[in-house]
Amino acid sequence: MTAPPWPRPDPVLTRPAAAGRVRIAVRAALLLSVLAVLLPLLLLVRAVERPLAGLRRPVSGYIVQGFCRAGTAIAGLHLTVRGAPMAQPGAVVANHASWLDIFVLNARHRIVFVSKSEVSGWPVIGFLARLVGTLFIRRDAREAQVQAIALEARLLAGQQLVFFPEGTSTDGLRVLPFKSTLFQAFFAPTLAPMLHVQPVTVIYHAPGGADAAFYGWYGEMDFAPHAAQVFAARRGGRVELIYHTPLRVADFNNRKALATEAERTVRAAMPPDRQSLPD
Repeated sequence: MTAPPWPRPDPVLTRPAAAGRVRIAVRAALLLSVLAVLLPLLLLVRAVERPLAGLRRPVSGYIVQGFCRAGTAIAGLHLTVRGAPMAQPGAVVANHASWLDIFVLNARHRIVFVSKSEVSGWPVIGFLARLVGTLFIRRDAREAQVQAIALEARLLAGQQLVFFPEGTSTDGLRVLPFKSTLFQAFFAPTLAPMLHVQPVTVIYHAPGGADAAFYGWYGEMDFAPHAAQVFAARRGGRVELIYHTPLRVADFNNRKALATEAERTVRAAMPPDRQSLPD
């Protein structure tokens, strides 16, 4: 993965010891077993849903949520929640710390991810992203109108979207400035009067004795060694999801004002010792 320079060096991910390798094998087997059961069911349900419901996912969203709940538990993460997912149509915007965000956010809320097109081709991560119905877009200003149309179609179909305005994953200890580009789609005349954007703060807490950025996937870290570190851990950590009051799109003059308020809300809920860290 490619990311901006970080104020801390990438961690050295060493090969797990024998006991860690056993835990990796057991957890990987469990995850694959769940996938083996749910994937055929998901494909069957979607084959029926497409001609009947179009972009809506009245049943398959529950299957994806079940898989993500199982994945979160298998990874050893204890999930706690404050607030509640909004019922209004619109989108969730959250800080982005790890590939684990896919599991964590979907475990609590039936949503559809918006991601850069490159992710579709990534090993494992790309497969997981496609599995949960991610909308892939090219982050190119020349395609802004095409992106807005794709987002509008999903929103009008009743999907609740989720995207990460930071534009990259982090070490989980800071919130990067939010990019406002994707917020523009919410201001379409057919959407703005009815849409809300719900900021969500995702806070990972490392297992006891581990580095505070244990779950962060950032810099030039490869997926496989990081996933091995997570699955090899003897003790799991925990993750908090904080659902904030939804922001009514019509209350903001433009995308930058909406993005700024969403960022302020997400950042303010980070622990005090993380709020002061440099971006």
